[in-house]
Amino acid sequence: MKSYQLILLFLVSLFVFSCTDNLANIGSNIQPSSDQIKIGTDTFHLTTENIFVDYITSRPDSFLLGNFYDAKFGSTQADILAQVNCPIGYIYPPSSVPDSAVVVMYYKTWVGDKYAPLDVNIYQMNLSTFSYSSLYPTNLDPTVYTDRSIKLGERIFSAKDAVAMRADSTAIRFKLSSDFVKTFINNSPYYSNPTNFLNEFKGIYITANYGAATLLNISQIDLSYFFHYTYTTKNVSGGDSTVIVKNYIVFPANSEVRQVNRFLHPDRAKVVQQVDSINYVASPANLQTRVNVPLMRIKQHMDAGVNGKKVTVNSALMKVEVTQTEQDTVLHPVVTYMLLIKESSMNRFFNNNELPSDTCAIYAQYNSVQIGTTGVYQQYYTFSIAKLIANELKNDGANPPEKLALRLVPVKITFNTSGTITKIKQSYLMSAVTLRSGINTYSPMRINVVYSGF
Repeated sequence: MKSYQLILLFLVSLFVFSCTDNLANIGSNIQPSSDQIKIGTDTFHLTTENIFVDYITSRPDSFLLGNFYDAKFGSTQADILAQVNCPIGYIYPPSSVPDSAVVVMYYKTWVGDKYAPLDVNIYQMNLSTFSYSSLYPTNLDPTVYTDRSIKLGERIFSAKDAVAMRADSTAIRFKLSSDFVKTFINNSPYYSNPTNFLNEFKGIYITANYGAATLLNISQIDLSYFFHYTYTTKNVSGGDSTVIVKNYIVFPANSEVRQVNRFLHPDRAKVVQQVDSINYVASPANLQTRVNVPLMRIKQHMDAGVNGKKVTVNSALMKVEVTQTEQDTVLHPVVTYMLLIKESSMNRFFNNNELPSDTCAIYAQYNSVQIGTTGVYQQYYTFSIAKLIANELKNDGANPPEKLALRLVPVKITFNTSGTITKIKQSYLMSAVTLRSGINTYSPMRINVVYSGF
């Protein structure tokens, strides 16, 4: 190769090497510093307070019954008002004779002492009944529906006395009065439609007269009515034979009629200790925590920006930490699902059977994670509320309210086989959790926000 070719090859190689060395910086050299993405973070402490819940809207798919006292959360009293459904179009055979009637309550679990006695009474709802299309609170007055003048049955028992009537649960049977047995079939001989039936038999009221140590978690209630009838047939010799047929009809308290589970907490205002460092959530219809988000302050920080850049919220995580977990989770199971919801939307959300959305109601599941190998567990719920904040700021424009009131609500969530939420309602079962408040000295409730700006 000639000498001038060698010199040319050397110069080309030197040029290529110089270009390659600067490729990594070519973007930053081309992009002006004023156009670069700016990232910022911020932490906002929240103010919190305990809220005594007077009632929730009653749409039970299970029932609590009994009385239970807890030194931390006070007493819970639970009773049941229930319509029962009839077999539409049923006609009793001729010559039917009533035999007996029972109310059967199925349950698998209970809260409290399984040996403590319960005196449970069943009365007929003789004054009024429910409208299927109406909503009823869990603190309704039972005297509107019954004067307790027609007592159908009574039994003193303890939770352990239940017998296995089905493979999936145990049950307690209440034999109903002979007067009821005699009149029930005569008062309602035909069941043309539910309205006609409920005009005749408005429902039952089930309540516990004494006991402060047991709450039954009842999954189903049935009223069963037993009767027999006869008919004549020809026997093998050609003569007449009388055949006796025993039968029964089940009148279930199911989703086609209305039931209300009534809850009272008569002494909680005296029992619950208002401690600044903690907040409470307890069901059913007992305690919730209000969380106040400093909306105006968040907007002011966004307007101030990062290094002169106006920013938007990329992430806003609210970690609700659990403290003082109940030692006896049989008495007070930890809240499995918690809903963080705009307080102004609560009635509409639950009354209309809405589903969670990240601009109104966000749910979180209870988490318990061990810290390293210490044997110490961190327990918490995590809510991502960036879209909720962005939506509130968008709707309120330049003058958002100083605070946005949210509520922590214990809920029951139903999922389909693909994991999609199909139903959410406020919890009807006993559950409780104690949370670190907004002024907790160890770890106050707060929001960690990540901004980005251009």
